[in-house]
Amino acid sequence: MKAALYQVDAFADRVFEGNPAAVVPLESWPDDAMLQALAAENNLSETAFFVPEGDSYRLRWFTPAVEVPLCGHATLASAHVLFSHLGHVKPELHFETLSGRLTVVRDGDLLAMDFPGEMPKPYPAPADISLALGGKPLVWLKTSKLMAVFATVEEVAALTPDFAALGRIMAPIKTGIIATAQAPEGSEADFVSRYFAPAQGIDEDPVTGSAHCTLVPYWAKKLGKSDLVARQISKRGGTLYCLDAGERVIIRGRCADYMKAEISF
Repeated sequence: MKAALYQVDAFADRVFEGNPAAVVPLESWPDDAMLQALAAENNLSETAFFVPEGDSYRLRWFTPAVEVPLCGHATLASAHVLFSHLGHVKPELHFETLSGRLTVVRDGDLLAMDFPGEMPKPYPAPADISLALGGKPLVWLKTSKLMAVFATVEEVAALTPDFAALGRIMAPIKTGIIATAQAPEGSEADFVSRYFAPAQGIDEDPVTGSAHCTLVPYWAKKLGKSDLVARQISKRGGTLYCLDAGERVIIRGRCADYMKAEISF
């Protein structure tokens, strides 16, 4: 078989920033082992595959190691490919996913994704997680992901996790860790974050849309505002324009094209 492959930098104003995702449009599904092999070959944090399904698309996301139930940046990249390269002319599109129906709409020069929100709850994290993470947060919280809230942006930026240890500890929980802090007054962003998921084959994810399903409800309540600008302070970095909409979270961003190729499998 042959298929097109698009490599797109998501949550990016230009190439070489944001989070790169591979997007592979398909007419039908190969077996799961092949999808996983393709994702491993791409060796990006996520490869997105989609197939037309009625008036929408069935969308799946794979890291180099596992299939995941939700991925923000690869959803944004998939919508960008459909709008910009595959002739989708309607103002919105729908993806059927393991996390339910996800809608993406054009919002000026941004693409806006409608995702489920998750308000985190206190979590009695074992001390060895903090040790492996390399910092002592003010509080640990949990939804489908763990979240460590730090006192300052500098503490989040300075984290140097022991990824081997963190991967072993997190393997039974089967999730990743968000590290976050409020941005200081006068910053362009309201809060910052980083995301680590070595148990899922990703030491540090450059920009993580799904993490903001937890971050946005938390910081909206903490800061008393629903419109939020988020900055993920990985090496590549990326900006997300977010809205707390009750049980839903709107996450907006831009994409930059890096590559189009043809793959054979």
